[in-house]
Amino acid sequence: MTRSSHILTSALVATIALLGMVAAFGTAPKTQLESVVQKNVLEDLESGARIIATQNPEYFIREERIRRGDSAASLLDRLGISAEETLQELTAAPGAEVLFRQMAPGKTVTAQADAKGILQTLSFPLNGNPNKVILIERANDGLRVAEQTIPVDTEIQMKSGKIRFSLFGATDAAGIPDSIANKLTDIFGSEIDFHRDLRDGDQFSVVYESFSHLGRIVRTGKILAAEFINNGKSYKAVWFEGTQGAGYYTPEGKNLQKAFLRSPLEFSRVTSGFSSARFHPVLQQWRAHRGVDYGATIGTRVRATADGVVEFAGTQGGYGKVVILRHRGHYSTVYGHLSRFGTGIRPGARVSQGDIIAFTGATGLVSGPHLHYEFRVNGHFQNPLTVALPGSPSLSTEQLDQFHTQAATQLARINLLRAGDNLASLD
Repeated sequence: MTRSSHILTSALVATIALLGMVAAFGTAPKTQLESVVQKNVLEDLESGARIIATQNPEYFIREERIRRGDSAASLLDRLGISAEETLQELTAAPGAEVLFRQMAPGKTVTAQADAKGILQTLSFPLNGNPNKVILIERANDGLRVAEQTIPVDTEIQMKSGKIRFSLFGATDAAGIPDSIANKLTDIFGSEIDFHRDLRDGDQFSVVYESFSHLGRIVRTGKILAAEFINNGKSYKAVWFEGTQGAGYYTPEGKNLQKAFLRSPLEFSRVTSGFSSARFHPVLQQWRAHRGVDYGATIGTRVRATADGVVEFAGTQGGYGKVVILRHRGHYSTVYGHLSRFGTGIRPGARVSQGDIIAFTGATGLVSGPHLHYEFRVNGHFQNPLTVALPGSPSLSTEQLDQFHTQAATQLARINLLRAGDNLASLD
């Protein structure tokens, strides 16, 4: 790795941290809970790094996660980069072709661009090793590509917040990255309907991994433990890796992973519920509504609520463009009025829970854009909002002892956060 590449990587990481990714409430070493010793290390950098950090204030750093169905162009657009011009440069840059081949969902890509959207640097994680990246930087003769290994330190972040208007507003105020907020909704999504159930004053605490380079946070890892207090009721989750697999469990060892998510959209609102009689806005007549409608703008991502196989993907009567998934145990789900399908969604394709299978639209018999979602058991319609969702296997007796030992430390951290919130409220 060249010295100039070291400087560029360090400057990029430092700039990201200055944009708000530094821990706001507490950082603890992974191997201990108290007596934290913090040190500030000053490193004398060459003038090139200072130029990037101080003489180019018009440069912007942005971080984006790759989504299912993303192309290099759509990723660059979200990063605020002029996609058409940059794609031409990347095509011509030796070594940059890996970016087009490894567009794996979930990767976090960091880019630096100027106010005109001209790419200056881009850090792209390689498959198989999140600490190994290709670093693309602008030079006088175009874009240059180099492979680098970034040494990182693991830290434990402990943060909490209170809902005032929205979950993401609260996590932003607490200095919690969006990636962790999304994981919170995934963990508690089968217990809490984040579309309807959030209340002003709801509280959350979260303990999660972060990875830093030269003292600056570069990415986040797993949530190790979390608590969400919704409408006065506490929900807790602890991460556990055992011989039977890994996942989130209650403090008692009950598996939180449900076979189905409660909702196919990450965030939306119910505009029409399940009912035996509803006045159809297009047909202008009373008829049964055997599903739930979620209001959403065209192009909102639709998730598979459970592992399954695509039974149908096409156009079908009043549903318009629709996807029907077949699941284990005589279950099936329907996603209607779509604008388009996700990448690879066709009859016979296998999908996993949370995969993006389609995008909302206004096709078929509709009066406006929304998602129509149905839940069927043995072909019979069930209310998706109230049906009892099947669970996953709990831990064995042998695993349970191991779980309680590992969970004790993480639950102690959650209790510390709760105690801190109580003291703050008394003040």
